[in-house]
Amino acid sequence: MAEDEGTVFVIDDQRTMRNSLCRMIEAAGIPAEGFDSAEAFLATYDPQRPGCLLLDLQMPGMSGLQLLERLATRGDARPVIVLTGHADVPTAVRAMKAGAADFIQKPFQIPELLERIRQSLALDAQWRRWKLEAAHILDRMNTLSPREREVLDLIVEGQSTREIAEALGLKTRTVDLHRHSVMHKMGARSSVDLVRMTAVCRPVKGGASSP
Repeated sequence: MAEDEGTVFVIDDQRTMRNSLCRMIEAAGIPAEGFDSAEAFLATYDPQRPGCLLLDLQMPGMSGLQLLERLATRGDARPVIVLTGHADVPTAVRAMKAGAADFIQKPFQIPELLERIRQSLALDAQWRRWKLEAAHILDRMNTLSPREREVLDLIVEGQSTREIAEALGLKTRTVDLHRHSVMHKMGARSSVDLVRMTAVCRPVKGGASSP
């Protein structure tokens, strides 16, 4: 796995555990970086770097749960895998509600942890593809006139040219012209393409929705 495909950011105040996790992850061909506190991670914070977080909840200073909440306020969508002891399961559940994508109990099996990491990296890559595609689609959508946007919305709802004309009080010929302009500006070949494009944009419009 190349570095631009994702790095695992290991955040754990216990040096032995942190170093062991980093070595294990790198031995599997996945880049890893270790941080001894939430504050240390935030000091070099770069949401543009793809990857996932492997986070210990029980740390001095800012806790793992507090870090999750801080990242949520910044709109950071990178998946977070929470590491927890058996006694910390209720806290782990709180972490899931705060935005953690997964949690794994200590002691853990290495193959299981690596599989969770690979799943999280794949999820992060998927989210980034959606975000990139949605941004381009929204750029094209913003070139539509208000009337063209109304026509687009009704096309996506599955309405025919005649139904759109009746809903908007327009002639069918006028709707056909608007439809042609919408297809051209959006770079769509069919109404199915328009449905797909607007569906891709929904996570961006709605905030932190997953694909």
